[in-house]
Amino acid sequence: MFIFKNNYYLYIENIKLLNLNLIKKRGKFNIIYRNNLKDDNFEKLRIFRNTCKKKSIKFFIANDIKLFQKINADGLYISSYNKSLKYLNYKTNKIGSAHNVREINTKILQGCSEIVFSRLFKTDYKNKRSYLGVVKFNLITYLHGSSFVPLGGIRSNNLNKLNEVNASSFALMSEIKKKPAVISRLF
Repeated sequence: MFIFKNNYYLYIENIKLLNLNLIKKRGKFNIIYRNNLKDDNFEKLRIFRNTCKKKSIKFFIANDIKLFQKINADGLYISSYNKSLKYLNYKTNKIGSAHNVREINTKILQGCSEIVFSRLFKTDYKNKRSYLGVVKFNLITYLHGSSFVPLGGIRSNNLNKLNEVNASSFALMSEIKKKPAVISRLF
């Protein structure tokens, strides 16, 4: 049940959700911090970012340029709803998120080096019934030629299907929130 990819992306909304001691592989993990509530203490976030740096974990900040600059993050994450082109001026590693072809084109215009493309598998979210599946995901990634990261519905019971996906990495969100964190069992 091990899936070997070049990179693993972990979405967190709170720095308390993730125990960095569970991450053993260096240089393969990327944490995307997207806290819309702004309830984390800046000092604790800075300490968390420094711990990530010591463990060779890249740390990305979602849609907040000021916070990105304050804590000297490794890159900027641009959400799918963010259509602004103001990020073109920043010469940093940018990752975008998309759910359809129009959003993919927007992320390419914004200068994103990688695009997190969602929903690969069926999810339990209300009002979100559609998903791509492996074949459709592979077709879209082939047609656009960009570096895509699959997200959505990735669970421990369908991990083996990721071997069929044309991507060198994948992202997890809901599996991180579970107690105990699934990280130690997946990698």
